[in-house]
Formats: sequence, structure tokens, C-alpha cells
Amino acid sequence: MGSKPKPLAMMGNFKDPDALLHAVRELRTKGYRFFEVYTPYPVHGLEHAMGLRRSKLPYISFAGGVLGLTTALLLQWWTGAVDYRLNIGGKPFFAWEFSIPVDFELTVLFTAFATVIGFLALCRLPRWYSDYQHDAGFRAAVDDTFVVAVESRDPLFSVEETRALLEQLGAEDVRLVEA
Repeated sequence: MGSKPKPLAMMGNFKDPDALLHAVRELRTKGYRFFEVYTPYPVHGLEHAMGLRRSKLPYISFAGGVLGLTTALLLQWWTGAVDYRLNIGGKPFFAWEFSIPVDFELTVLFTAFATVIGFLALCRLPRWYSDYQHDAGFRAAVDDTFVVAVESRDPLFSVEETRALLEQLGAEDVRLVEA
């Protein structure tokens, strides 16, 4: 006794990036909120057409850099002025001018780590499985096709109406992907 397949998304393929941008703008204008676009290469203006917010990644990278600089300064201050005080030639126990190379290196290192970890977290990577990976039309997105997937969790999703809208917008090979 198998259960009835549950619809995941209505997908449509586009060959032209301009038609894709028009379709995405129309989907957003009609009120669709849960849709994804898969492209073989970046399309200028797509994130704006989809209504995506700016990435939080620059803030994560900046926080990593500030943490790296703070760590470098505190490490050098603690070791030179508190824990292992050595009077060498009458120099001060801690001077920021002499700590610049270490400050720079730890700032860059922590920024790089924060950027990579933040990128992976924001993109929810690694993902070992996609619900769409067995769909031949979806796999074409790595070659020469642009794919729009309107997810079934969208409040406006209707199999008939969403299919008709995608076809009206110029999508080829409009199909329902089921789980």
C-alpha cells in the first residue's frame, strides 16, 4: 500500500535569461514568495528580481576580522605586559606599533575562517541530497537551461494555476515534481 506522492514544486525551464528575468518579476508581482531559480551561470539582476535581501556574509566577515584583531592584541598584551614581563633594552612591555604584523595576520586568518564558515552556514551546506536531483529538467540547469521551481508550500500554489502561469510566462517543459 503505497502512499500518494506529495507535490514538491512546479518547475519550468527557460532558455533565455531575459525571459527568465521577466518570469521571475511576474511571479513576484503575482504574490508568489516561495520559489527558487537555478541557473548555469550568474544572471545579472536576478537577486533583485527575486526580491532577495542583501547577504549577511560581509557582517560575519567583519566580525571575524574584529575578533582576530582583538585576539592578536590581547594575546600580545597578555604575554608581554602581564604573564612574561621582560625588560629588553628599556622598551615598553607592550607597544601596538611592534604588534602590527601579528595583528594583520590574525585579522586576515579570522576573517577568512569566518567567511568560509559563514558562507557554508548561510547556504546550508553541505547538502548531500536535493529533492529535485532526479528530475532531468532540473539537471539541465548545470548545462544550458534556467529552471524556475515554485514550491508547493507557497500559499498561492495550485497545480493547475501555477502550471498555466509558468506556461503563459514562456516556460518550456512545465512539470510537477513529486516526492
